[in-house]
Amino acid sequence: MDRSLYVAMTGAKDILDAQAVNNFNLANASTTGFKANLAAFQSQSVAGSGYASRVYATDSLAGWDQSEGALITTGRPLDVAVQGQGLIAVQGPNGQEAYTRNGDLHVSPDGLLVTSTGNVVLGDNGPVSLPPSASIKIAGDGTVSVQPLGQPAESLAAVGRIKLVNPAPDALVQRSGGLFQLANGASAPADASVKLSSGVLESSNVDLAGAMVNMIDLARNFDLQVKAMKTTDTTAAASAQLLQAT
Repeated sequence: MDRSLYVAMTGAKDILDAQAVNNFNLANASTTGFKANLAAFQSQSVAGSGYASRVYATDSLAGWDQSEGALITTGRPLDVAVQGQGLIAVQGPNGQEAYTRNGDLHVSPDGLLVTSTGNVVLGDNGPVSLPPSASIKIAGDGTVSVQPLGQPAESLAAVGRIKLVNPAPDALVQRSGGLFQLANGASAPADASVKLSSGVLESSNVDLAGAMVNMIDLARNFDLQVKAMKTTDTTAAASAQLLQAT
């Protein structure tokens, strides 16, 4: 009985973990450039004496969906999207270099170029700082140019270039807020082959309908595991009564 209860209990626990991953994806379905987390179940035998006749499931993160999200045209000059593979370098919450696909950029009150989540955008020589200007333009190679106040529209001055990188996906680990970092804690080199499109944003690649169906499926499976635990408890109680009767 104890093994049956263990199988059902671990099944319920890991379904809750998978549900947490699925809910995290749903919560970020509208987050610019977000990549959906992937969860996978693995079958393992229950260790112990006797035959390995009990098998339970364990849930674990299996990486993230590397597919590109849909491109949304905004016409806003500070909205950019990475063309194909690649990432934008930003400063992570821990101060280390991190990477994102979130191209919803803004100018902070301090004159720094930041993402919509508040991460400072990094250039070749540190944070990209912008002087007061009449307009801002971001080129395909990440070069940021401004029109100085009081100057004609054609008098653009380059003030920095956004650092664009393209590390191997297996060298990255996903952090909170949709950020990525190199697993070894180092900084990825700039890659001149990575290009930006201006005036567009990449949407999240979360399959909203699929995530909703998965949420319902996981909820039903959780109920099934709870029923299995109740059945095991009822059977154990009945067995105990039989032993007392004899």
